[in-house]
Amino acid sequence: MSPEAAPTRRLGLYDTWWTVGAAALAVCLALSACTWISLHLRVDATLHTVALFAHLASLVLGFGAVLVADYHALLYLTGRCTLRDALNSTAHLHVLIWSGLAGLVASGVMLHPNLGSALTRIKLGLVLVLTLNGLQAGLLNRRLMQQGSAVVTPSLLAWGAATALVSQACWWGAVAIGFRNSQY
Repeated sequence: MSPEAAPTRRLGLYDTWWTVGAAALAVCLALSACTWISLHLRVDATLHTVALFAHLASLVLGFGAVLVADYHALLYLTGRCTLRDALNSTAHLHVLIWSGLAGLVASGVMLHPNLGSALTRIKLGLVLVLTLNGLQAGLLNRRLMQQGSAVVTPSLLAWGAATALVSQACWWGAVAIGFRNSQY
């Protein structure tokens, strides 16, 4: 290596659509594996109760963090904070959101989901869409951070609005189906 050569930086998850696409493929495979495991795993009543508690705690963690992130986006849109402030505030929530979602999936495997139910299959589809939406949201966040203090373009605003709407629809839909399924 010549002395003038700059050190190379590793390719990050949100650097390109290709890296996000590769992560999306990995997520699809992982969720498929979790679905397969849920069909074959049998847990006793005690572990089922622990998994249910973990499921509810993960919901509070992940969805709660999403609601706080969306609140900061609304603060920006109403002119009550800058884009930089909103992005900095939500940056700390990503770990909580992903941890909550991972906890929901891991605990859901142990809750004996009825895959013969159309509602359960819809819920699994919502979880997949939610996860893929979260991956592309990371790329959106990166683009918004690159904007700096410049005015956000209408296309980035539309992308952000669509991302938030998909996220809210998936979270609320999955919660509603989970609640309904728990009644039977």
